[in-house]
Order: sequence, then C-alpha cells, then structure tokens
Amino acid sequence: MSGDTGSTVRAGRESGAAGHRALVWRELPERPAAAVLVLHGGQEHSRSRPGPLNLPGLRMYGFVRALRRETAGAGVAIGTVRYRHRGWNGERADAARDTRAALGDLAEELGHVPTLLVGHSMGGRAALRAAGHPNVTGVIALAPWCPAEDPCEQLAGRDVLMLHGDRDKVTGPADTRAFAARSRAAGARVCGYSVIGSGHALLQRSADWHRATARLGAGLLGLRDLPAEVDAAFGLPADSADALGLPLPAQPCSAPPRRLTPALPTDA
Repeated sequence: MSGDTGSTVRAGRESGAAGHRALVWRELPERPAAAVLVLHGGQEHSRSRPGPLNLPGLRMYGFVRALRRETAGAGVAIGTVRYRHRGWNGERADAARDTRAALGDLAEELGHVPTLLVGHSMGGRAALRAAGHPNVTGVIALAPWCPAEDPCEQLAGRDVLMLHGDRDKVTGPADTRAFAARSRAAGARVCGYSVIGSGHALLQRSADWHRATARLGAGLLGLRDLPAEVDAAFGLPADSADALGLPLPAQPCSAPPRRLTPALPTDA
C-alpha cells in the first residue's frame, strides 16, 4: 500500500508459514488505547502471492487515510493485514488464517485493546470469520463475500455494520442481508446499509464509503456518537430483519465534533 511514511509503517513480528508477516502497522501511537485492522479483497481461488502492485490493497488506502483523520489524537493504532495468498482457497480460508495471525501479533504487542476489523469483499469475509478473537469488539464489512454456509456464531456480542452497494454484481447484497439476519439471531448487534448507486469496486460514491466507514468506526470505538439509526438497529429484537438495508446518506465533509478518548475500557 503506497502513501505511508516510514515513521508510521512497521511490520509485525514474523509469524506463520515461512516467516510470513501478517500485521503491518500504518499508524502506531506510543500507548494505543484501541486498534483498527483493515483487510483488502482478493480472489476465490489463488495461491499466488500478492505482488508489489496490489490493486485490492491500494483500494483500501482511502479507508486507512480516512480512519487516520477521524481517530487522530485518540491513541488508535491502525494496521493492515498482509495475505500470503491472493485467494480464499476453499476450506483453507487463507485470508482468515492470516487475519487471526495478525490479531495474535496485535494482542501480543498491544495487549487486550478494543479492536475493530474493517474488510472489503474477501477481506470482509475474513473479518467476519476472525471476529471471535477476544480483542475484537466490532466489524465493518464493505461489500462482503458472505456465502450461506459461513458460520456467524463467532459474532455473538460483537457490533457488526455491513455496507453494500445496490449495483454490486460480484458479491450479492441479498447474501449480505441474509448473513446479517443470521448474525443477529446468533447474538450480534447488526445494522446494514445500502449504498445506492455504487458497485463492488467502491468507486462510485467513494468519498461516502470512506467518510462513513471512518465515522462509523469511530462510533464503534466510542470516539463519537453512532447515528441514531444504528443505535435503533442494535436495540431491535434478535429475530427482527429491520434496519438491514438502510440507504446510506451522503456524507458531508465536516461532521459533529468527536470525543478524544475511546469510551471502551482497555488495560493497555
């Protein structure tokens, strides 16, 4: 991922097969009070290694930059997950394994800090699959890949926000809503947004994707109030299918002031 300075980019300790480094820091305060991991998309099947020019990874830089702005001064570490392979690869679930490795590195380095996972497409699937890690308190899944057979019990007690473009022809918005409903029934607090006029690559309404993700992420970390519709959705009964496809409003450049410290407890 380009555009980062040498002072803020650090690889995590070597872990996994062949010394693979799963965790790369993009922002690392001296005493982090919370963390965000950003996961890019990939392919259904491929064991090739992502190259230096990794377009799915570059697509997520706008989200990293927006999260940096939104959490500046609040002691939030921001990292990305480096995959060993481009593909999910069936039962191997390689992207989820790499995400768990990155979470393990994060917990070893930072301790038990509230951690948010933000993932696009295959990265959304990996984020949802790895959310059972004890550090994880929330997930923002962007146009996620949500096969009907994927488990959702690991999301119990987590806050889950799912955003999907209504013109997506790669991963199905209906699959996302079905997964959201199953996750709510499994004990997750869930709210879903439909990004009207946008497709899978997040190119249409890109500023809305970036700003909404950063502001919602800050809300899940306790840095600002969540939108009223999210609070309402989180409070719905487990069997309710309401508020799983709310239209995402246009996101203004400026937003209400945020708090400077996470409201969630941390022992870091």
